[in-house]
Amino acid sequence: MSKQNCRIAALQMVSGPRVGDNLALAGRLVDEAVAQGAQLVALPEYFPIIGAADADRVRAREDFGHGPIQDWLAATAQKHGIWVFAGSIPLTASLPDKMRNSSLAYNPAGECVARYDKMHLFGFSKGEESYDEAAFIEAGSQPVAVDTPFGRIALSICYDLRFPELYRALGAVDLILMPAAFTDTTGRAHWEILLRARAIENQCYLLAVGQGGRHENGRLTHGNSMIVDPWGEILDRKQKGPGVVIADLDHGRIAEIRESLPALAHRIL
Repeated sequence: MSKQNCRIAALQMVSGPRVGDNLALAGRLVDEAVAQGAQLVALPEYFPIIGAADADRVRAREDFGHGPIQDWLAATAQKHGIWVFAGSIPLTASLPDKMRNSSLAYNPAGECVARYDKMHLFGFSKGEESYDEAAFIEAGSQPVAVDTPFGRIALSICYDLRFPELYRALGAVDLILMPAAFTDTTGRAHWEILLRARAIENQCYLLAVGQGGRHENGRLTHGNSMIVDPWGEILDRKQKGPGVVIADLDHGRIAEIRESLPALAHRIL
């Protein structure tokens, strides 16, 4: 079956501590993207909640397949007849004091057809800024790609971006999804460079959707959501604040680049 071209959208947010408010904002952004022709939309990491402490996310976790956040995702996909990718939501872990940081994919019928649990857990310490995701997140163990009418899509979350072997383990894909809540410190240094590198080396489109701004808890996230084509060109972007980043995924463009520079076919390792 031939792959369809489609319009893809990244929905940048600045999520706060109240799940209901975040879902309402996400709904408005979905409406805006659909009005612009989006057939696939992606939300950022932790789109339903960024609270005052990591424990707030743990308390908001849901059992897989049940809960108001997942119900909203399913209903939104079905209402608009689109693919919806939940950048990440907190799901139940095997330990009572931890969570899974999980990305879910919903088809236009509102069915959850894929789940990816973040494998690489962020750790960073510089001056007064410090993060240790392993303290409250249980890591996933398997890379995941989902086949859609628009091609094969690789799922990943935030810190995964620094590990190119994750994407190579999935073989050739047409689109990489990169929902994130990148810190502004590391984002200013590395975000765009890494995004364009992952698109270029995998000769595919990349949709990066971030949290982007000053949150109620004082945290500053980098934002700079963007869509990158297989040649590394940025098709659309938004630096800070809530909004829609949108562009077309063109399989002719992928084929042209892979034919003229067959780097994937030249792989040795």
